[in-house]
Amino acid sequence: SKYIKMFKKKGFVNEYFDSFKLAANQLDRNTLESFVTGLSKIKKNNGRLFFLGVGGSAGNCSHAVNDFRKLCNFEAYAPTDNVSELTARINDEGWDNSFKDWLVASRFNKRDALFIFSVGGGNKKAKVSTNLIKAIDLAKRKKAKIFGIVGRKDGYLVKKGNYVIILPQVKKIYLTPFAESFQTVIWHFFVSHPALKKNATKW
Repeated sequence: SKYIKMFKKKGFVNEYFDSFKLAANQLDRNTLESFVTGLSKIKKNNGRLFFLGVGGSAGNCSHAVNDFRKLCNFEAYAPTDNVSELTARINDEGWDNSFKDWLVASRFNKRDALFIFSVGGGNKKAKVSTNLIKAIDLAKRKKAKIFGIVGRKDGYLVKKGNYVIILPQVKKIYLTPFAESFQTVIWHFFVSHPALKKNATKW
């Protein structure tokens, strides 16, 4: 294939990390700063952050919750951290409603915010990441803010979110690994930002 020929010519390690560097250089710095302002407002109003993601993004949510709580004194949660409750809701209420009903039980309100990590951002027509879509719809009804880091510009999150970083797609084959990698890079930027960070790291 053309990709194998490309890798042989340049070397996969160079191809991968050169592409990663290109994507990093294309990140919109103004959008990143506007995120910081938006997050600061949530905290000032005693709002909570609810991190939502599936697959690899769910793992990133767990890590982000730790960092926002420990470094920024931000009250933050992720439904995927409670496997018992999440699987019970999926079993009894369905995948589509699993996040939404978790948020309802948490008294999610207009002072709070969703922070969604996703590769595609949800797609109603294709019925992809429907639990994210239902959670987004709840947030819109509650007039709560929606933050997100996403790899595609045509998903539900981009259409409905208030603060959304659309990651540069330098090569389609790297969509998922780059999206999930940059989620990590970007939230570490946020918890390191002097406007949000309150506590020093150990090292």
